[in-house]
Amino acid sequence: MTPERFHQIVEAYGAEPRRWPQPERAAAQAWAQAHRAQADALLAEAAGVDAWLAVDQVEPPGAALLARVLDSAPAQQAVPRRRWWWSGAAMAGVGLLGGVTGAFAVSFFVLASTAQQAPPAHESSYLTSGFGGSSADWSDE
Repeated sequence: MTPERFHQIVEAYGAEPRRWPQPERAAAQAWAQAHRAQADALLAEAAGVDAWLAVDQVEPPGAALLARVLDSAPAQQAVPRRRWWWSGAAMAGVGLLGGVTGAFAVSFFVLASTAQQAPPAHESSYLTSGFGGSSADWSDE
C-alpha cells in the first residue's frame, strides 16, 4: 500500500474502513497503523465529510406530488387487434415476395449460364439414360 493509494481510498470511500474495497482493506488498515500521523490527518478530514453527508436525507414525496405526477402522465391507448393482424400479414407478404424474388434470380442466372454454352454436336448413347430419348433406340428389334 502506497501513501497515494491510501489517500485515494480515503477520498473515494470515506474514513470508515468497512466501506473500503475488500481486497485492499487489510493493506490499507496496516498502512494506517504503520503511519499513524499521516493516516489520522487524512481520516479526520474524511470523517468530517462523512458526517456532513450522513446528515443529508431526502424526504419521500408527499401525496399531493404523487397525485400531480400521476395526473400529468399521458393516458395509455389500447391498440386495436386488427393492427396486429395487418402487421402479421405484411410480414408474411414480405417473406413470400422475398422467396419469389430469390427463385426468379436463381432461374435467371441458371438460364443465363446455360444459354452461353453451345449445344453438343451429337449425343453419345452412353451419356443418356433410359428416360432421355437415346439416339440408339433398339426397342423395335
